[in-house]
Amino acid sequence: MTISLNVLSEDTQQSQSPPAAPPIARQQPGRLIDSHGRTIHDLRMSVTDRCNFRCVYCMDPNFRYMPKSELLDLDEYIAVARAGFSLGITKLRLTGGEPTLYPQLDDLIGTFGRMGFDDLAMTTNGSLVDYSRARQWKQLGLDRLTFSLDSVDPQRMREMTRAQTSLDSIVRAIEAAHRAGLGPIKVNAVVIRDVNDVEVADLADFARDHDVNMRYIEFMPLDSSRKWNRSHVVSADEILSRISARHELTPIDGGDPHSTSMNFRFADGAAGSIGVIAPVSRPFCSACSRLRITADGKVRPCLFSHDEWDIRTVLRSGGDDEALAAFIADAVWTKQAGHGINSSEFIQPQRTMSAIGG
Repeated sequence: MTISLNVLSEDTQQSQSPPAAPPIARQQPGRLIDSHGRTIHDLRMSVTDRCNFRCVYCMDPNFRYMPKSELLDLDEYIAVARAGFSLGITKLRLTGGEPTLYPQLDDLIGTFGRMGFDDLAMTTNGSLVDYSRARQWKQLGLDRLTFSLDSVDPQRMREMTRAQTSLDSIVRAIEAAHRAGLGPIKVNAVVIRDVNDVEVADLADFARDHDVNMRYIEFMPLDSSRKWNRSHVVSADEILSRISARHELTPIDGGDPHSTSMNFRFADGAAGSIGVIAPVSRPFCSACSRLRITADGKVRPCLFSHDEWDIRTVLRSGGDDEALAAFIADAVWTKQAGHGINSSEFIQPQRTMSAIGG
């Protein structure tokens, strides 16, 4: 099966005008809470919509980026993060696009590192990561790196990313992150039937060989061509069955109650571990503690939100820290109970993953 995945045009994305402001919520000082009683403490901030890969489930080769004037600038990203921190955000993850393309990345990491977040992480495709940069980020306050790697077959990797970056270069980037102390290192792989699902057990071997937490992610309806259906999804049960046919797994009990993944170690004591993120077959919405900010300054309470709230307008109209915090708190209040993928009334959001930020 060939999956055709094309990104919506920039014009189509921009035609979806966000509401001016979220409804006024009952705010609790120093705490972000939604109308379903969930406390939000994890912020995913996209610092650019640019990427040097064109992954088949994300961007088509002719994808057009947003004008830079529409993206937040350095001071605006910092102001949003500062407001989030004041509201109890303890975890901040930098995403993209590809965040290592952001020209002021070191300034951002250094500022965020001084803010005092419990966990400061970044997701990257690894193509621009070397030991010098990794060590610098660690010194500036970055705690962890998560890599995106959907295939350990060199040819399939090139086909999926539509890029010439080699598998060996990504392996070297992961080794550099280890040396710099940016761990525990996670590696995300989106599993798509008839695309890379034959590699499920091979990716587990990669986890053992390179001492990483390999996280398998069920294919979600965020594809640009809007042709997602369940026939493309390799479920968590099937993923675990394929791994277990080669390696016995032992569940890792406890841990973060808000974790998106089911976690396992290898029963034979080998290095590395396994995580399975199953938003389709095993939704975890009731424990969600996440909030997203897009590179163009939209607050998205849920990955699958249809409403998003324009904090860029607040920033550029002179809003102070108190106004930003109030805006974010009100936006969080609108967070939906669940993504509804399994509902007959589910409608895929207009934005694709590349335009939202992981």
